[in-house]
Amino acid sequence: APQTPSSRHVWMQAAGLTRRLLVGQSHRLSTAALDAYSRTVVDTVRTVGPATVAIQVLPTGAGQRGRAPSLPPQFGGLSPGEGVPGGSQGSGVIITPDGYLLSNAHVVGSASEMSVSLTDGRTIRGTTVGRDVATDLALVRLQTQSNLPYATLGDSDELCVGQLVVAIGNPLGFASTVSAGVVSAKGRTLRGKDGRLIEGIIQTDVALNPGNSGGPLVDSASRVVGVNTAIIAGAQNLSFSVPSNTAKWVVSELLARGYVRRSYLGLGCQLFPATRFFQRAHRFDAPVAVQAVTVVPGGPAARAGIRPGDILIGLGEAQLSSIDEIHRLLPIPGTHIAVRIVRPADPRNPNGEGSASTLALKTEERPQEA
Repeated sequence: APQTPSSRHVWMQAAGLTRRLLVGQSHRLSTAALDAYSRTVVDTVRTVGPATVAIQVLPTGAGQRGRAPSLPPQFGGLSPGEGVPGGSQGSGVIITPDGYLLSNAHVVGSASEMSVSLTDGRTIRGTTVGRDVATDLALVRLQTQSNLPYATLGDSDELCVGQLVVAIGNPLGFASTVSAGVVSAKGRTLRGKDGRLIEGIIQTDVALNPGNSGGPLVDSASRVVGVNTAIIAGAQNLSFSVPSNTAKWVVSELLARGYVRRSYLGLGCQLFPATRFFQRAHRFDAPVAVQAVTVVPGGPAARAGIRPGDILIGLGEAQLSSIDEIHRLLPIPGTHIAVRIVRPADPRNPNGEGSASTLALKTEERPQEA
């Protein structure tokens, strides 16, 4: 008589079949997910890749005026100088069909001209429209009558932490190199070459190397959301990009004037440690305020009535707890803004008794030599 399989044997066969089905389904799902990721990166590169260029700035004395300065030492990983001695190599991205391109100020430097290479093999002369060291951005115009491939600037404020981003550039001279990663954090700050903080920096884990400077950081919709700027020397997967919304503002200023207008107060300041007595007396929450040490005669602060020794505790609606906040909070030139100060009764004891007042100040454009 034929033998009937035991229930245990039947269960084991069923379990094996289920396991094979699950493994197959999991493999198909993982393959589909990988294919979707690959398609996103490939589509992004096909769209923005042709608009990404290699920039060669010649050294001083080789038919070139000026040279490119470097970023502060801690960000030396993307500083120039990796090309010919005294010159620089970097990347850029064309943002208009008539040949305006964005790059880094530390790539372009003070050079008036440079050589720009496209992915289709063309090499075109570029001239500097303007640069802004405070944001490490530069605008270059390509000298050509041809329509050029270009990329669209997106809205960097819409970026989310964890979102896929792609970097395109020319690291170490390897043209059109692509790397992908995610947004690690938003709203970082970096100290620029002029000593000011660059606000709103995008941090990613995208692999960047010398030569990536000035290249685009692109989202999954093929929009440029940042301009790659710096890495921290010795660290891994710590890359930083200037947000596209900052770039839009800088480009508009450079196109209109060749430089970026910024307001100034006409003050030399130092940090002032606030005691609990001072905080309670003036309803000031921060542990430090900003004290005026010198006042430029005839400057905006002097005309508003600020004197040496005055303690600045507020600008507009915000409290002041650092000198960097003055730069961040100052509106565009020609704007009226309230400055809250405390004038100590005894200059030798600024934490003692003092009178608080609000002064009306009209901002002015910072002189170019300042």
